[in-house]
Amino acid sequence: MTRNLLRNPNGEEQLEYWDVTENGGSQWRVEEMPGDCGHNFCNEEVTKYFVTSFELCLKRQVIDLLAEGYTGEQLDAQPAVTVEDWYSGRTDCGCSYQMTVSLLDENQEVMQQFKPEPVILDPDCDDCSWKKVTHTFTDYGPGIRFISFEHGGQDTKFWDGWFGVRVTGSSVTIEA
Repeated sequence: MTRNLLRNPNGEEQLEYWDVTENGGSQWRVEEMPGDCGHNFCNEEVTKYFVTSFELCLKRQVIDLLAEGYTGEQLDAQPAVTVEDWYSGRTDCGCSYQMTVSLLDENQEVMQQFKPEPVILDPDCDDCSWKKVTHTFTDYGPGIRFISFEHGGQDTKFWDGWFGVRVTGSSVTIEA
C-alpha cells in the first residue's frame, strides 16, 4: 500500500508543513472549492486548495525518507517514485503554474530532477479547469534519501489579490 509522503497536500491545515520559498504579492492563501470563478475538483473529498497572487508564489516540502521509515537498502534498490499535482486557473484571469521535484542524496544534492516547462493558463483559449501533472522517477541510481517537492505560480494580469494558479491534490509516493 503506497501512501502520500506529502503532508497537508490540499490546504486543510493552511500552510502547515510547507516552507514558503517565494511569497510575492498578496502571498499564499487557502480557499474552499470551487472558489470564485473556479471549477469543481474530480474528487469531492478534496474541499480546499492553495492559491497564488500577482507575484511569484512558491512553496516546498523536503521529505526525509529515512525519517519516513524507509531503509537505505530499500531506497538503494531504486523503487519507482511517483509525483502528482493538480492545478487550475480562474475563468476571469490568466495564470502561470510551475513545479520542480528533485530526488536528493544524503547531502541534499540533486540526483535527478523533474521540472516541466511552466504552463500558462489563459481563460480566453482554455477552460482553466483542473489539470493533472504526473511523473515517475526510475533508474536514478542508489543513494536517494530526500525528495524536494516545490510548486506554485502567479496570475498573469498582476491583479491585487488571489487571482493566480490554484494547486491541490499533490502527492509523492514510493513503490517500495
